[in-house]
Amino acid sequence: MLALRHLNGCSLTFISYLIRSTHHGQDLGIDPTKELNNKLDIKGMPHIENLADDLASGVTLIQLLEIIGDATIGRYNKKPQMRIQFVENVNLALEFIKQRGVGLTNIGAEDIVDKNLKLILGMLWTVILRFTIADISQEGKNAKEGLLLWCQRKTAPYHEVDVRDFTYSWTDGLAFCALIHRHRPDLLDYDALDKTDRHGNTALAFNVAEQHLGIPQLLDVEDICDISKPDERSVMTYVAEYFHAFSALDKVETAGRRVAKFAEVMASVWQMRHDYEQRVLALMDGVQLAQRGWQSTQLTDQYAATKQKGLEFSDYKNTQKREWVAEKRDIDSLLGNIQTKLKTYNLRPYSPHEGLTLKDLENVWGELLQNEAFYHRSINSKMREIKENLRKAYAQAANDFQQQLDSISSEQSSLDGDLDNQLRKVQDLQTTAEQLVNKLQKVQMLNQDCIDANTEENDYTVYSVEDLTFGLDLLQQALQKKNAFIQNQVVSRNMTNLTPGQLEEFEQAFRHFDKDNTNTLSATEFNAALASLGIFYDDDEFDQVFSRVTGRQEHASFEQFIQFMVSVTEDKSTPEQIRESFRAIAGDKPYVTEMDLKMCLVPEEMIEHLKLTMPSSQTGDMVYDQYIDSVFR
Repeated sequence: MLALRHLNGCSLTFISYLIRSTHHGQDLGIDPTKELNNKLDIKGMPHIENLADDLASGVTLIQLLEIIGDATIGRYNKKPQMRIQFVENVNLALEFIKQRGVGLTNIGAEDIVDKNLKLILGMLWTVILRFTIADISQEGKNAKEGLLLWCQRKTAPYHEVDVRDFTYSWTDGLAFCALIHRHRPDLLDYDALDKTDRHGNTALAFNVAEQHLGIPQLLDVEDICDISKPDERSVMTYVAEYFHAFSALDKVETAGRRVAKFAEVMASVWQMRHDYEQRVLALMDGVQLAQRGWQSTQLTDQYAATKQKGLEFSDYKNTQKREWVAEKRDIDSLLGNIQTKLKTYNLRPYSPHEGLTLKDLENVWGELLQNEAFYHRSINSKMREIKENLRKAYAQAANDFQQQLDSISSEQSSLDGDLDNQLRKVQDLQTTAEQLVNKLQKVQMLNQDCIDANTEENDYTVYSVEDLTFGLDLLQQALQKKNAFIQNQVVSRNMTNLTPGQLEEFEQAFRHFDKDNTNTLSATEFNAALASLGIFYDDDEFDQVFSRVTGRQEHASFEQFIQFMVSVTEDKSTPEQIRESFRAIAGDKPYVTEMDLKMCLVPEEMIEHLKLTMPSSQTGDMVYDQYIDSVFR
């Protein structure tokens, strides 16, 4: 900051004020005698009793200048007796003042020797201003502005204080208290002050300043609090004493701030270095731990477990790996920032310890990438191996299953010989087919494993689960029908009262209405089968018949059905009886229509058979007389 300019001369108003103070004893401003005596006390010099008389010889004036200017003027007459010696001393003092850059106008040695109080006071103010105030420097401001800026900065934290000048801003005493508290909070409790007690606050500040800070009380409380506008130069001169008193503290504070800033830089660098080392170690530990985990992993032949390892690896790539990539980049930037900061403050560059350098980190990172790729390839290879094994396992099971289906079907087709032997054989085949249900479930499980592993294609077999399920269902139905057929043949063999034609007709009706292939008929199915054979009952009558046939069971077996038909057809199967039945259906017409047969509940396949085998009339209807004559002997 630039040194502040000194003020040349003083205003006539201020000089007149000092004159009035001195001549009339009015204690309304700075007492120059008190100020000067405070300076003389520094060297233990005698006090001034009368300003004009004591300065006339030049001795006291030289002593004051040496104290204020902190310099030696040189040889002078310390005990002058004559006027000329007085003038020489005063000239020596004035020359010293001029050499220090203080401009003096309209005053000579004779004026001081002749005790011109007005000019003496003007000179004294100029000297005080130069040596007490003019050296105040704040951002290139002049003495007054610089001192005002210093006061504003120091009192800024105190909300009740608003320093705008060196007059009104000081009348409540709070600005003085704030300056003291800001630098020496141990000397007064600012928060405990009664902010409305102007005299008390001012007196407290003046007393504390004089007793504890060595600041002479150049002003009285009344000079500040009891006049409409305190004298600006008086206040400024007194406040300058605060500036000088606290300048040493400010220098210490500046030094403290400098040391604190240096310590802050060093602490920041240490923290950055510590962070760098900890983060490098953490990153290295993390990537090495991951590699040890991969190396210790045993991939099994279970697709779900291996797939889970693949999902975990993919999750690692999308989360942990990305965090590590970002962390590695940040660590690199952090080391660069450390070196930049050290260079900025002209400090020695930082060299990480062996094992913590960026090169060491790059080596660890390179190993991570290699092991990462190897582990990824291992998972993919294992997945391909598992999928291939799943295809082969399913294909072998499916092919074996189909071979067993074909074998059982072939044995069924080759059944021959005694009916009882055939019945036992077909029942054995049914047992074998039932056992295939469990094997099919195993095939389905293998197929589901393939689906879970996304192995939809399979070059080792052409059989799907649906194919095998369909084949097993067909085989079971065929065996069941074969079983029923043989049983029915055994029954038919024992029914001596039935002709082969009648037995075949009854069996066809039974098979047609045996919808669930259980070789039994429910009551509804039994009634429909009777109707298809031309036998009708009302509901009550039928219920009695069915209950009697089945022994009150819910279903009628083939044997029960045949036995019932034998009982009702023993005398109803002659050519005449059949002709009479056709005639009843035809309504005495010589032919029957397809609609006539449907109305009598003749099964459609039987109607189709009759249409193919019976002679036709010109209208395309079926002639039954001719047909009956052709089939009966």
